[in-house]
Amino acid sequence: MKYVFFDIECACVYKCVAKICAFGYVVTDENYNVLAKEDILVNPKGKFHLTDRKGGQGIVLPYEYSEFTSRPLFPKEYPKIKALLEDKDAIVLGHATLNDVNYLNLETRRYRLPSFRFEYLDTQFFYMNVVGDYAHQIGLGGMAEKLNVDFVPHRAADDAYATMRVCEALCKRENTDVKGLVERYKIRAGKLNNYKIRVPDSAGLQNYYRERERIRAKRAKAREEFYRFVNKHNNRKRKAQGGAYDGKVFCFAKEIENDVPCSVKLLGAIYASGGKYTSHPQECDVYVAHETGGVRYDHAVDSGAVFMPFTEIVASLDGMQ
Repeated sequence: MKYVFFDIECACVYKCVAKICAFGYVVTDENYNVLAKEDILVNPKGKFHLTDRKGGQGIVLPYEYSEFTSRPLFPKEYPKIKALLEDKDAIVLGHATLNDVNYLNLETRRYRLPSFRFEYLDTQFFYMNVVGDYAHQIGLGGMAEKLNVDFVPHRAADDAYATMRVCEALCKRENTDVKGLVERYKIRAGKLNNYKIRVPDSAGLQNYYRERERIRAKRAKAREEFYRFVNKHNNRKRKAQGGAYDGKVFCFAKEIENDVPCSVKLLGAIYASGGKYTSHPQECDVYVAHETGGVRYDHAVDSGAVFMPFTEIVASLDGMQ
């Protein structure tokens, strides 16, 4: 069994276009002995428009751009790349592999070539399963740093080599191999076939989704309960209270609203002191939060509201000591 680690660089990436300019790969045996390493440079047939993942500051590829114009177009290199990725005796891996698989898909469509057909694994996804953190995606540089692997970024073959090294280091740390990681964390490989992409999956990721949905539903239920209380009291005709907060309109930070037992008790005391409540921070006189900062805080303060720390309003209201 062989491992094929690959990485792709593009001259530009848009929603439905990814003009590949470099396909880097490293082929190893199961002991990570390098059998082949190469950068396949491709004429992207278009201008270079290089940006970071957020579409901002441009990245710099460690090539002379003149190197690409004399290279063949993607269809010329397609058979070689296809043979590498569809080798039945190889396991294909990358880092954040879904991006590169999507680039391959877009290029085959662009040149009306047959779809690639292969399964792939992802060292980034391996790491997410190992550490149990599915909410954050660690970049190759960050993962290499954590595993003490050095590499030169954005040369495709070197990125592929670094991917191989972080995979080796991760397997060593986990005292297993690639197949062992797949079995241990119940990982399903991603797949590209007939221009359709299946993303990698795992038991841990599915548990994460279920827990996230449970928390979302619990939060939604809490907010429904809170706003039911608010609407009930806002719609109630009340005589002028003459209390400490008579006529003042309050708004809470989301985390306070979501703590229903606390927020309802606090709001009850505010109503008893003549205050009112709004869910719109732009309409309040007093914004209550544990600390400054955040979008709701900015909206409130920019509209003239006074910030009041949670501890301060608790201490000022009878029954909230």
